[in-house]
Amino acid sequence: MSTMTMAKAINAGLRAGLAANPKTLLMGEDIGALGGVYRITEGLQAEFGTDRVVDTPLAESGIIGTAIGLALRGYRPVCEIQFDGFVFPGFNQITTQLAKMHSRSEGALSAPVVIRIPYGGGIGSIEHHSESPEALFAHTAGLRILAPSNPQDGYWMIQQAMQGKDPVIVFEPKRRYWLKGEVDTTAPSGDPYKAQILRAGTDATIVAYGPLVPVALAAAEAAAEDGRSIEVIDLRSISPIDFDTVTESVQRTGRLIVTHEAPTFGGIGGEIASRVAERAFLHLEAPVLRVGGFHMPYPVAAVEEHYLPDIDRLMDALDTVFSY
Repeated sequence: MSTMTMAKAINAGLRAGLAANPKTLLMGEDIGALGGVYRITEGLQAEFGTDRVVDTPLAESGIIGTAIGLALRGYRPVCEIQFDGFVFPGFNQITTQLAKMHSRSEGALSAPVVIRIPYGGGIGSIEHHSESPEALFAHTAGLRILAPSNPQDGYWMIQQAMQGKDPVIVFEPKRRYWLKGEVDTTAPSGDPYKAQILRAGTDATIVAYGPLVPVALAAAEAAAEDGRSIEVIDLRSISPIDFDTVTESVQRTGRLIVTHEAPTFGGIGGEIASRVAERAFLHLEAPVLRVGGFHMPYPVAAVEEHYLPDIDRLMDALDTVFSY
């Protein structure tokens, strides 16, 4: 076991993936000598060379398009998008080409491209640097989407993504890059597409992923002081979603809150709420509630704390579901 920040854990995971397969390469803006804006790729170009850790032009469409071509020729490119809001010039390549390549070729072709996207707010920045666009990609069939919330998952998920046959987007919660935790480098944390129950409870379930997992755990701790037992689930995978784990939890607790930084309108929480209503309607003691961002452009840094879901908003949601 080693104690690492999430940033160092992902760096170590990338290093392990590069060492394991000579066909793997990293691509992105300023990822070489600089090591990326968040230094996630620091030291990797010096270790593996400029042919395998490639500084690209500032052109996301070109990055993704080139990666698709490389993947079709047998390589395993891992692309870094510098900030979440910068991914949209490459959105067309991702959703109309990368996601559909396997289906379009009736299984003859695969494009195992990994796309790393630092996402979310809480860093004192502005729109285009604090977006949460995961639902836009989850709506597109053919993409796998992971969202680590801790260093252990950061270390292993990036490696598991690099080993698969499908295109994978890894949404990395940038405000948690400095979160420290224990990392077992000898054993993976299980199937990356299966949710994990981080805290057992009997009275209500909170489902979170990425940057809001620590907030959900803190809310559950605060609720325990009021005598309420809250189960916390780290979703981990946004596509596919492990509905079985969520449903089984709600069947035991009778109440569900889903939280994410992205706006609640059209968000992942709505899909989870609908599926739970279909699968566990007779077990619900209250409506499923969503706690998320507001349906507006990301605000200026001075007021972003009012936009981001926090413990108080989760506690208010718990009060509401317990009022039924």
